[in-house]
Amino acid sequence: MDSVRHSFHHQLLFFSLISLSYVSGTQFSLPRLGALRRTIRNELDIESISSLPKDFKTFFYSQTLDHFNYKPESFTCFQQRYVINSKYWGGANISSPILVYFGAEESLDYDLSGIGILTDNAPRFKALLVYIEHRFYGKSIPCGSSEAALRNASIRGYFTSAQAIADYAAIILHIKKTFFAKNSPVIVIGGSYGGMLAAWFRLKYPHVALGALASSAPILYFDELAPHVGYYAIVAKDFKETSESCYETIRKSWDEIDKVASKSNGLSILSMKFETCEKLTRSFDLKDFLDSIYSEVAQYDHPPSYPLNIICRGIDGAPKGTDILGRIFAGVVAYMGNNSCYDMNEFNRPNDETYIG
Repeated sequence: MDSVRHSFHHQLLFFSLISLSYVSGTQFSLPRLGALRRTIRNELDIESISSLPKDFKTFFYSQTLDHFNYKPESFTCFQQRYVINSKYWGGANISSPILVYFGAEESLDYDLSGIGILTDNAPRFKALLVYIEHRFYGKSIPCGSSEAALRNASIRGYFTSAQAIADYAAIILHIKKTFFAKNSPVIVIGGSYGGMLAAWFRLKYPHVALGALASSAPILYFDELAPHVGYYAIVAKDFKETSESCYETIRKSWDEIDKVASKSNGLSILSMKFETCEKLTRSFDLKDFLDSIYSEVAQYDHPPSYPLNIICRGIDGAPKGTDILGRIFAGVVAYMGNNSCYDMNEFNRPNDETYIG
């Protein structure tokens, strides 16, 4: 995100944009979005990890559970997964760099298939590529399963970002020793929460990493350094630049939902109009569902699908005479597909790793 400007004109524009995702002063649940779009992660679930190129080699490191205390359980070890691709590496003799991707709030499997920045740049820099899985995710879970780990209050206390970046430091130093790469510079890379970890890692462990690439890392949200509604301002801006009419329809829809919901049978009307799998018990669930869709398509609006265009074409292309909520539903169908019903908890699944994180 560019540096925050404080001119009156910019503030006026800013507050006009946030109206896309706010109504009646009520903020929706923060989107739980990782480095990859939800639908891409679902598609990758079907694929076997064995389909990855042969250049990706999987290893496990005996990781310390607690890096900062000296209790008996602190020295418990668990197996933490990391993957190396040495296809492009120039070797330690010429101090070729090591690019390290920090796994975030999901299994590393998704990142190996979906993150291309490392393999795209490795040939140019003759880099060794390393991907490290975040503790408590994928195959790097203390106690063997996430359910067992999270049920144990003592173990759950080690599920922190500070412990995670200490894990990364230990594995990076282990790899440098294994590859005799003492003089190879390390650049750490992450996106979203992983980007935050990369930035914090560079601050905490400057002797390990020469630099960090923190993509879409919301580190300025802490200590009031950036407006808390900044994310939604960008979402609104993306919609407005794509289609003014689509933006206006969405902006007006929040009041329309409240208006319908206030009727005696309003929630039943909304349930039928949006073909919800279960009858709505409050209008918030519908608004939160729609908000999550808008956030997802804006955050992952990349080729070849350009999902933001898909949803706006659905809204703008609804038959003439379709009311506001009918247009909104047309956008949902365009993006989600023509389903028998639509689950309002699609983005709020308590067993999903990203949700848990």
